[in-house]
Amino acid sequence: MAMYISLLQFTEQGIRNNVKDTIKRAAAATAEAEKMGIKVTDSFWTMGAYDVVLLLDASDDAAVTAFALKLGALGNVKTQTMRAFRRKEMEAILAKVK
Repeated sequence: MAMYISLLQFTEQGIRNNVKDTIKRAAAATAEAEKMGIKVTDSFWTMGAYDVVLLLDASDDAAVTAFALKLGALGNVKTQTMRAFRRKEMEAILAKVK
């Protein structure tokens, strides 16, 4: 499984109508991710430019992209997702650098 880091920002709608339900929304998002073959390994509510950080394990970029689009379509958050490489993966990548 590949690891991804998803940075979420509450939209105006997400703050105005639903911020008090953020824990419930996170549980629903985790359940939806599982239906899509994605595991949310951890969730963090943060201060600064992003409001929530998700750590995800997924089979491929397409699965994570579909999940991010589904979240965004609800209108409560905007997402920015990055592929993250674990140490062993990075070692393999660096071994190819000549």
